[in-house]
Amino acid sequence: MLTFGNNWYYLPILLQGFCVWHSFNRGTTQKWLWVIIILPVIGSAIYIYQEILSNRRVAVPKLNVGAIVNPGGAIKKLEEQLKFTDTFNNRIQLADAYLAAGYTDKAIDLYTASLTGAFAENEHVIEQLMVAYNQQEEYEKVIPLAQKIYKTPQFACSKAHVVYAMALEANGQLEQAEAEFKSIKGRYSNFEQRYQYGLFLVRQERYEDAEKMLTEMLDEQPHLSAVEKRSNRQWFGKAKEELKKLNSISY
Repeated sequence: MLTFGNNWYYLPILLQGFCVWHSFNRGTTQKWLWVIIILPVIGSAIYIYQEILSNRRVAVPKLNVGAIVNPGGAIKKLEEQLKFTDTFNNRIQLADAYLAAGYTDKAIDLYTASLTGAFAENEHVIEQLMVAYNQQEEYEKVIPLAQKIYKTPQFACSKAHVVYAMALEANGQLEQAEAEFKSIKGRYSNFEQRYQYGLFLVRQERYEDAEKMLTEMLDEQPHLSAVEKRSNRQWFGKAKEELKKLNSISY
C-alpha cells in the first residue's frame, strides 16, 4: 500500500501527472497543457473540476480558464525569448500563443511579418493567419490565402479548409462554399468539418439536410474507437444540441 508519510510534496506532482495523462488520452492537451504545467495545483484542480466532474453530469458552472489563468505568464516568456533570439520559430510560437489567448491582432501582425523570404509560403503560418482573419470576420483576406495552399495534401482535411468554406459563404459564394464543405465530408472522420457543414445547411434553412447530416454523425459514434470518441466528443455534443434546436423547428 502506498503511503506518503510526510512527503506531501509528491501529491501535487502525482495530481499534475494524472491530469496531463487524462488530457492526453482525451486529445485536449493543446487546450490544457499550459494551464496544468504553469499552475500545478490550481490548474489541476480547474482541469478536474471542468473536464472530469462536469462530464459526470455534476451541476457545476463552466469556468473561464482564460479569465482565471493569466495567459501573460507563458506569453511573457515567449516574448522574452523572441527578444533574446528573433527567429522564425520563436515568432510563430508567440503568434500561436497570442491566437490561442485571444490576442488576434497581435497574432496577425506576427504572422504577416513572418511570411517573407524562405517562409513566404509556409503552410502553418498561412493556415493560422486564415483562422485569425476568420475570427476578425475579415473574410475577403481568407480566400486569397487559401488559394496559396489549396493543393497541398494537408489542406484537404484541415481547419483552414473549413474556414475557407465559411469565408466563401460570407462572401456570397454559396455554391462554391457547399462544394468545399462536401469535399471534406467523409464517413467515420472529419466530425468537426461535418458539424460545420451542418451549421451551413441550417443557415441556408435547409433543415432536413442539416438534420440528416448531424444524425449520420451521431449514428457513427458507437462504431468508433475509444480514442476517436474522446477526441471528437465535443463535436458529437454540439451535434446533439443542434438537433434539439432543429426538432423545435417546424419544417
